[in-house]
Amino acid sequence: MSQTLIVIDNHSDWAPYYPSDQVISFADYMNGQYPQGQTRTRVINLSRSFGYLSAGYYCSLLAEARGHKVIPSVRTLNDLSKRSLYRIHIDDFSQSVYKALKSADTSSEIPLMSYFGHTPDPRFHELSQKLFESFPCPILEITLRFRKQWEVSNLKPRSPKGLSEAEENDFATALDEFSRKVWRKQREQKTARYDLAILCDPDEAMPPSDKTALKRFVKAGKDLGIDVEIISQRDYLRLPEFDGLLIRTTTNIDHYTYRFAKKAESEGLVVIDDSSSILRCTNKIYLADLFRTHKVPSPKTVVLYRDQPGQLEALGEELGFPIVVKIPDGAFSKGVEKAANLSELRSISKRLFQRSTLLLAQEFLYTDFDWRIGILDRKPLYACRYYMVKDHWQIYRHGDKTDSGGFDTLPTFEVPPAVLDAALRATRPIGDGFYGVDIKESQGKGYVIEVNDNPSIDSGVEDKYLGQELYNIIMATLLKRMEAKRGH
Repeated sequence: MSQTLIVIDNHSDWAPYYPSDQVISFADYMNGQYPQGQTRTRVINLSRSFGYLSAGYYCSLLAEARGHKVIPSVRTLNDLSKRSLYRIHIDDFSQSVYKALKSADTSSEIPLMSYFGHTPDPRFHELSQKLFESFPCPILEITLRFRKQWEVSNLKPRSPKGLSEAEENDFATALDEFSRKVWRKQREQKTARYDLAILCDPDEAMPPSDKTALKRFVKAGKDLGIDVEIISQRDYLRLPEFDGLLIRTTTNIDHYTYRFAKKAESEGLVVIDDSSSILRCTNKIYLADLFRTHKVPSPKTVVLYRDQPGQLEALGEELGFPIVVKIPDGAFSKGVEKAANLSELRSISKRLFQRSTLLLAQEFLYTDFDWRIGILDRKPLYACRYYMVKDHWQIYRHGDKTDSGGFDTLPTFEVPPAVLDAALRATRPIGDGFYGVDIKESQGKGYVIEVNDNPSIDSGVEDKYLGQELYNIIMATLLKRMEAKRGH
């Protein structure tokens, strides 16, 4: 279990806010008068002063010496102490500031208050978030001024002491969002042995798990003694609170999900999907080469290079038309097109080459459905048949709206052995995480199309055969790994 401590100079500084046993004075923190023996301790330093060798400085210094995760860190305090130091990190922010200030009066400075990366003025949300990621500080006073262009002219860490009533409300709201653990223990006693975060994007159009599935993950965790919390992108700096991270939003390399996985791993968390699996599975070029190297059965595939247009001429003979052309990092059938002849192949390739230097060309294997085999910890977990959209060659058809075909869910022992074998062979060189392997079955053989590191688990679909047990198995695997991390 983890704990969060809020350190203040004097208990009177906390008078405007909701009482909590986790709010302690600097003197108590310095003397070790707080619960000991916790797996991880995070410190939110709200001292009145953060100058060199002040109580606030020493609070962060002691926290780091004790192995506690603290904001602001000593490095952040040092960076904020001199404009010449923090300017190194904010030179790239000018464009974000400019977008927010197109019609602002350039004759006056603009003061802002940022609380855990949030500011009451929505125009500056992006700037506030970027500054918080660069300088994790509970309260940051920001000054903007115009010199040829708008720029951040001053940054200063602040204490809750001296805030106006409106600012106190903004700070309390942001703190509650940033660290709900401060308040939760007041409301209910926790008996959980481990803390697990499930990362979701509430605005994602096609998330890997729907709301009912997420509730079933939470229930499975609770039954196993895991305290499960749904988190979002804004909770990046809260990761040290947890023992594990389960990512349930669509992953990509150039995306915050990859940064979350890397950050969680660096903090010693158990992670599904781990960053290596994201790296390997989200690029079809990598997978194609991996399948070739490890002799995984898959459709004939050719990698196309934008600077070698002559490749297209020979593809008809090599693969036969129609030919499927894919961008390397597409998902849900996006960036996947079918060329019926050389003319279409040229047109499709020209368009897709604008998005990627390399493309995949693949022989077309038509089937009424694709197998999806869920693999966890190198063992088959579930099996689905996803059917093609009516009068279409893919599972998804994108247009004004997105259509999808039907599905069957069945036990893994009813899956043809060749399909199961292909799924296991495809994931073996990738890792021991949670994967969804897409396979076409043709003439008694299984041909792997791709391996997804973040397979869908939706209520009434992937869980239709196993029900709640599907979630129990996934959470039990996470529990086993968290116990192993802790040495139990």
